[in-house]
Order: sequence, then structure tokens, then C-alpha cells
Amino acid sequence: MFSLFSLADFWWACWTVIKLSVVSWGISNVVGFLLALAKQSRFKFLNIPASLYIWLFRSLPLLVLLIFIYNLPQALPSTSGLLSDPFWAGVIAMVICESAYIAEVHRGGLLSIPKGQGEAAKALGIRFVGIQWLVVIPQALRVALPALGNEFTSVVKLTSLISVISLTEILMVGQRLYTQNFLVMETMAAVAIYYVLIVTLFDFLLKRLEAYLDVTTKKVARQPGEELLEQIKNAPAPQFNAASDYEGPALNASKLHKAYNNVEVLGSVDLSIKQGEVVSVIGPSGSGKTTLIRLLNGLEQLDNGEIDLNGQPFIKLHRFGPEKYRFIEHSEHRRKIGMVFQSFNLFPHLSVLDNLLLAPRYHRLAPVAELKQQAYQLLNKVGMLEHAWKYPHQLSGGQQQRVAIARALMMRPQIMLFDEPTSALDPEKVNEVLQVIEDLAREGITMVIVTHEMNFAFKVSNRVVFMEQGRVVCDDTPQALREGNNPRVEAFLKDVSLA
Repeated sequence: MFSLFSLADFWWACWTVIKLSVVSWGISNVVGFLLALAKQSRFKFLNIPASLYIWLFRSLPLLVLLIFIYNLPQALPSTSGLLSDPFWAGVIAMVICESAYIAEVHRGGLLSIPKGQGEAAKALGIRFVGIQWLVVIPQALRVALPALGNEFTSVVKLTSLISVISLTEILMVGQRLYTQNFLVMETMAAVAIYYVLIVTLFDFLLKRLEAYLDVTTKKVARQPGEELLEQIKNAPAPQFNAASDYEGPALNASKLHKAYNNVEVLGSVDLSIKQGEVVSVIGPSGSGKTTLIRLLNGLEQLDNGEIDLNGQPFIKLHRFGPEKYRFIEHSEHRRKIGMVFQSFNLFPHLSVLDNLLLAPRYHRLAPVAELKQQAYQLLNKVGMLEHAWKYPHQLSGGQQQRVAIARALMMRPQIMLFDEPTSALDPEKVNEVLQVIEDLAREGITMVIVTHEMNFAFKVSNRVVFMEQGRVVCDDTPQALREGNNPRVEAFLKDVSLA
């Protein structure tokens, strides 16, 4: 049996199995990921064919598919150039079959990624393909990799079936040998060892890849030098202009309406924000505050209404009749709006510095060296410079939210939206985030803040908007609301001690 390991035919057959497995598995991963995306799509012309494909080819035995494809040139002579080669016929059959299984593995990985990850990337102006490539795939791959490794092992073992179409792989070499030497057990034991060696090698490589992608086991890659820290701290802090040259409202929303499952959440809301104005939106839970701010950024589609930025159309629902309408979004304006989420939504697979650099590099706003300098300055501005090379999981909640604010500011937005930025924080971490927002308010940045921090809202805001049951009940200055001119607002604030 051991003498069989010196045969060149076996080693060439091993190389054939490796090539066949790697090519089939690699292509199946790409096709499977596209199938997973299509199956999750809300468009029926994508999800129905993808679902049918997965159902059909998970049901068909590979051997049946293999024989069918290898004999296909009899019906379609034009395919004989490719399919008459057993290697490529085997690759095609295995890709068709394995893609259906791998699609479900990828779908599991995609479903494990929080929705907020895609929303955070979209809020930074990154388009669908960029979101998948830069944010979703790296995280989904890490989740799916153990299952994908199992699929690779299955692919290696399934290559033995390709011998039925005369591909010289390990099993065929073994069959030829034992018909000559009649040592069936010894020869097949050698065949088994070859397969075990291949699987063990690639299992080791995939485990190394899995460990490399697991950021939770990584330590801080490097620390900023004292010279760099001093240089950044002594540099002038980045300043933000209040807005553009347009003299009208920075943001104007009219007749916004949104319903979920025929339940109205927002009804005919009008909101106008002046340049450099800070507006806080308050109200009881379920009053539509978060829905409003998500509509302003295009994270939810309007059921009616329109939104303008600096006098230019941003989002509009154009109606052609009672049943026909078209949602229109001028996505080039999305970068003018910065968004800070309640749950931070930092990208966990990227360091703090790379979180800030991702969108500006994607949009090519400046050379990388210049962008890094800006990122350092912003991190210094929010008190997070010493943590630039850490990962989000190594930060506290307050630190993550300050990084999220810096990430939004990296795009130089004209308007900042804050969706309850302190509600997910411990009480002792709230003040450090509020202080950053207060500093931004002093610089004249236009801001809309959804918050439950009443004292903060009345302190930094030019106007306070009170919402209830999806409508604006009161929109006035903090002083006017303090004087109790509105009974409903007075009742809401009766237990709040305003400073």
C-alpha cells in the first residue's frame, strides 16, 4: 500500500482533484451568493427564479446531472468543444449542483447581518454593490465560512463521481491499479488517504482564513506615536460651514405620510429647517419621531410628500393616478446628510480609523493621506484619537457613538440627523455624547435631533418640535414651550425638571 504513494499517476490525479474542487467551489460561491441575493430580493422576477433553481438542483442527484451534461453535445453539437472535455463537463455539473446548496449557506450569512449595517452604509451614500462588497460580504463570509468549509469537503469527495465520464482522478487511477494488481483493499486504502490529505490541507487553510477574519480575536494593530498625537492635537480643528450659498431652508419637508400595513405612522407632516438651525424632535414613544427622521434621510420610502435640500429636490413620490406612482430619489444629495443611529451601526469588521475612511475613499473625496489626516482630526475632536486602531467591540457604548458621529462628519454633511443618539447608552455615558453634539451646535451645523433628553433638547435647540400620533402638535422655541402655551406639551413635560 505504501509503495503506491510513489506513483506519479496518483499525484497527477491529486492535482486534478484539487483543481476541480477549487474551481468548482470558487465559482459556486460567486453564483451561490448571487442566488442568495436574488432569493432575498423583493422583486418577484428575481426571487421566484432563484427559489426554483435552488429547489430543482438541490433535488437532482449530481450523477444524473453529470451524465446529462456530458452527453448534451448529442443534442447540441455546438457545445461539444467544451463539454467533450471531462474536466470542464465536471466543473459545470458541480457548479450547477453546488451553487444551490451554497446559496442557502450564503443566505444564512446574509440574514445574520443586522439591517442597520446596510442602512449605515446607505446613509453614507454608498450604493447597493458597494454596500455588498465593502460591508455585507466581509461580515457574511465570516459567518458562513465554517459551513462553506464543509461544502468544500463535500466537493472534494464528490469529485470521485467524475470518473464515470472518464476523468482521470484519484478513484479512477485506483480502479485501474486494482484491476492490474488485484490488491483491492490496499489500493482503495491509498485512495482514501489521498482524499484525507487533500481535505486536511484545505481544512487547515480555511481555518487560518477563519481566524484571520475573526476581528474579535485581534488585538490593537498599532498605537499612535506621541509625535503624531501631538501633531494632530496642535493642528486646527476641522470647521464645518453652516450650509451652502442657498438662502432658503436647508431642509424642507412637506406633507410627509407613511403607513405600515395600512396603519398610519406619520400623517401629513410639514417641517422646515433653516440654515444653521438646531431642531429637537420630542414626544411620547410611538409618536413617529424615528419614522420622520428616517424619511428625511431616505431610509424609508415615502407614501406621500416630498423633501427638498437647499432648494433642490431630494425625495418625491410622483403620482400618476390613484394606483400608479413612482418613488423618485436624487441620491447624489444623500451625502449632504449625515446620520447618527440609535444603535451606533459601526462596521464591526473595520477598525475605528477604517470606519471613518470607508465612505470618503469610496467616493474619492480626497487622496488617502489627506483623508487620514482629516480622520485623525475628527477623532481628536470627539476625544477618540487614542482609540483610532481599535475595533468597535473594544469600545464602550459612549465611545462607539462618538466614533459614529465622527464617521458621519467625515463626509462634510450640510445637515446632521441624530436618531435618539443616547437611548442605547448607560446613564454615565450619556453626557460624553451630548457634549459632542452640543459642541457641534455651537459651530453652527444644521441639526435635527430626535431625543428623550429634555434638558439637552431645550438647552441646545433653536426650536423644539413636539409630535404625537404621527403629527406635529407643536413647533416653537424652547422658551415658548417652557411657558406652557400648549396643554398637551405641558402635560408631557410635567414630570421633567427643566434647567
